[in-house]
Amino acid sequence: MKCPYCGGLESKVIDSRPLDEGVRRRRKCLACGARFTTYERIQLHNIFVIKKDGRREEFNRAKLSLGIRKACEKRPLPIGAIDKFIDNIEAELYNGGKTEVPSSLIGDLVMEGLKKLDHIAYVRFASVYREFADIGDLKQTVDNLAASGMVTPANQLPLLPSKAVNSLIAHHQNSKIKVHNDKAKIKN
Repeated sequence: MKCPYCGGLESKVIDSRPLDEGVRRRRKCLACGARFTTYERIQLHNIFVIKKDGRREEFNRAKLSLGIRKACEKRPLPIGAIDKFIDNIEAELYNGGKTEVPSSLIGDLVMEGLKKLDHIAYVRFASVYREFADIGDLKQTVDNLAASGMVTPANQLPLLPSKAVNSLIAHHQNSKIKVHNDKAKIKN
């Protein structure tokens, strides 16, 4: 195991603990003496993700984790909630028994889970995943979330006060009208 501090290739396992899906090991680098943690997971078979453009790439847990962590950044979530969420998605993919899955399936699993975990993170992820074109798309997603009857987690503030949303939409529509009128004046 390569030391993350000095790059040394020799390390000694000083503690090992089983986890739900693998093993956690504390290691000590024999070159510099630094301690670090590694995780081992059992991988039953490779899963390939079919991208929107038809390309296939191997499932990458780190890539999934990065997207979810970005959406959950600075949110008041319990420690370990994100890792457990990622573990659940990964387990669902591997337990499905398929060697290829569309990227849309992974995106939908993330959306479904974030909707239950944190509404703000859900909207953040949705804005990228669904490629919102304007504030109207955002408002529609927020309205659908509010209308779904899902209980907002106790530690979560409202997404946007309704006055703020209406003000943003009005401003956006007025900007579009002004640009359209300016273009019409230039043509005349």
